[in-house]
Amino acid sequence: MAEGILGGVLGEEEERPEVEGAESSVGAEAFAASIAAIASRQDPEVARETANFLKKQSHLLDLQAEHVEDEHALRMAHLRNQVKEENVRRLGLRLRVSLQLVLTMVAVLIGAGMVLMVRDAISSRRVIVDPFEVPPALATHGFTGKVVAGALLDELSRLQDATRTSSAARDLSGAWAGHINLEVPETGISVSEISRLLRERLGNDIHIEGDVVELPNGDVSLSVRGNGIPAKSFSGSKTEFEKITIAAAEYAYSKSQPGRWGNYLTETGRNAEAIAFAQSAIAGADLRSKLELLNTWGIAIQNTGGSEREALSLFRAELKLDPQSWVAYNNVINTLMVLGDEEGAWKAGEEMRQLAGGRPGKAPETMYVNVDYLMWNLNPWMEATKADAASNAAGGSSSTSSGVQIADIYWRMHDSDAAELAIKTTREDPNDPSIGAMTHFVRGRIAIDAGDAARGAAEMEAFASAYADPVVSSNYPGYNCWVAPAEEAAGRPEKADAVLKAEGTFLDCYRFRGDILDSRGDWVGAQKAYAEAVALAPDLPAGYYSWGVGLAKHGELEAAQGKLILANQKGPHWADPLKAWVTSSVKQGKPKDALAKYDEALKYAPNWKQLKEAREAAAQAKG
Repeated sequence: MAEGILGGVLGEEEERPEVEGAESSVGAEAFAASIAAIASRQDPEVARETANFLKKQSHLLDLQAEHVEDEHALRMAHLRNQVKEENVRRLGLRLRVSLQLVLTMVAVLIGAGMVLMVRDAISSRRVIVDPFEVPPALATHGFTGKVVAGALLDELSRLQDATRTSSAARDLSGAWAGHINLEVPETGISVSEISRLLRERLGNDIHIEGDVVELPNGDVSLSVRGNGIPAKSFSGSKTEFEKITIAAAEYAYSKSQPGRWGNYLTETGRNAEAIAFAQSAIAGADLRSKLELLNTWGIAIQNTGGSEREALSLFRAELKLDPQSWVAYNNVINTLMVLGDEEGAWKAGEEMRQLAGGRPGKAPETMYVNVDYLMWNLNPWMEATKADAASNAAGGSSSTSSGVQIADIYWRMHDSDAAELAIKTTREDPNDPSIGAMTHFVRGRIAIDAGDAARGAAEMEAFASAYADPVVSSNYPGYNCWVAPAEEAAGRPEKADAVLKAEGTFLDCYRFRGDILDSRGDWVGAQKAYAEAVALAPDLPAGYYSWGVGLAKHGELEAAQGKLILANQKGPHWADPLKAWVTSSVKQGKPKDALAKYDEALKYAPNWKQLKEAREAAAQAKG
């Protein structure tokens, strides 16, 4: 019965309470009391045992509940620790990744630095003067290794500064421009030491070293040597040490940089030495030096009044070695001008422009100055000349000074004040006779334009005397033609005729002959001379301009306008044809676009007083 009752009670699932380890003891005791009450109605003993059993179970449940609570607290603490550990791990991971990135960046920077150092070492073309060996006995006379090396370095720097050559400064990457320095051997291993070792192994640096010894007679002997520089000694008294150093520096300069040395010789008037040096050095020179030596050879021939044809062949030999030797192209153009073939010079300029891929292109703007002169393209000529002067200690890189060239351009722009200032600020150079010559030329033209014929003729005659120097005539071909109109204006026609007869086939001589014949009343002869000028150089603007001005003077305005339009087409950036064209149009009663054309002309001659006055008059007439 008892089993049945108990079994029946426990078997009724819908009334069985859930007993979980998490139940409270109060619920367990209530359940036990309920069971005990039911069982007591059946059998008291069973009720007691049931009650005891249920109490034990209740106690067990209490223990389980306490354990769950303790376990929950521990688990929560463990989870919190896990979260902290995870944060620490994440922070560590971030730090590790950051460190790896930093190390990677450092490695990249080191690698890039090494690449740069290797590249710089391979391309290095420095000249390094190392301390000289000097016996202690000479120290009392002020001769130490550093002092001797420093003196040689100073003289090399002076030679560098005195050498003007655009091609070397560009092609050699400044091997002698700012890279001559005095090095004292370092101790220990450093970045600079690594760089030095790389340059020694991979570069093309030239190290100059040597020694000083005292001779039995009390004189001193200075020996220099280096890689590519055979040893050579220079001796003299102690008081002549500066002279000895100059001779040693010139020797080192000539052996280490033969092209630049050749340029220096021509620029200092030592043209015979330049020719002899070029002839002896060219066979063993590298390509760059060969080009420079051919150039030096040709210029030295011109400077001494030698064969222009021979000089031209040397410049063309340069172009065979290197078709993109822009310096050679420029010299070919100049030599053709000297020979009186200005049309051929213009064509050579066109060849250069096309080979350079247009303008601006591969060829530096300085290489177009002769073409700009022929085309009266004054603004680009001015910009290139000023830029060249600024980058070459105000003297420019050509064989004559930039200062007087700038003055010449200003005069052609009808800006006499700026021209005079350029003359006054030109740096003196006793080795450049063109400075004095062009000073007379520019001042002579300014005086003639101002109506002072007597002073103009005097200045131009002084120019003509200086023009006898081949250095001047080869660098300013055809300029002597301008002496003829000055002599004519001063009332000396026989001198004007002599100049025109002697100067040959220059466009300016032909057109000035036309002007002079016209002033003498020979209009037919003048027109013939103008036609010959145009035929001589049909692609240049000056012949058309002079012919157009002559036609306008004779009232042939339609014909004049046609010639002036051609002059403007051939030389679109020359103000003079534009001004004359507009003036001719106004005289014909066709003032259309006059102001616009005057404004355009002012772009090319912004300070031309007469042009400004003509523009103002046209504006008033229109208003």
